[in-house]
Amino acid sequence: MAKSIKTNLDIIESLLYFWQASSEGEKTGEDYIRSVASMDDMKYVYNDEFTEEEARRVLSSISNRELLSDTTKPERKFWNNNMWMMEDLGFTDLMVTPVKQLHSDKFLEVVNNHPNKDRYEKIEIVFVPGHLDEYYIDENRLIINFFKIMVDIFDNEKITIAGKPMDDYIEEKLIELLEK
Repeated sequence: MAKSIKTNLDIIESLLYFWQASSEGEKTGEDYIRSVASMDDMKYVYNDEFTEEEARRVLSSISNRELLSDTTKPERKFWNNNMWMMEDLGFTDLMVTPVKQLHSDKFLEVVNNHPNKDRYEKIEIVFVPGHLDEYYIDENRLIINFFKIMVDIFDNEKITIAGKPMDDYIEEKLIELLEK
């Protein structure tokens, strides 16, 4: 039986500072950028085509207001997503607020009514700044690409991921996590 479901926003919280500072023209120190790129949960966005060094390079170029040359598709996507966050910090806040206010324990009932309810005692929902995939499942962790969250600008209460209400989406993926 699952005892807790925790939301992890560590990377997104770190990027909020980066997006705010960079949008105001402030340079973010390389040490800070390296610390973000090397966060443990960033491993979910890395692959053969997009590494920690490439994430650092993209964030550094944004902070220093430099153009990237000889980029890969994942680097361009990561750059575009981060620039999008800085373009309208009010919209970014509309994306971040429901994630910060997510009471992930509300999914306990659904998880504990599942036949595989004893699979994990603790489950974690992690939001990461992905560049391609919508979500990943790693053991007891549901990793969601933060950039896939969509907010209806006419109805700020309508938060979706992949066209589904955010809570429904998370519930569906938690069930998938239990069934893997």
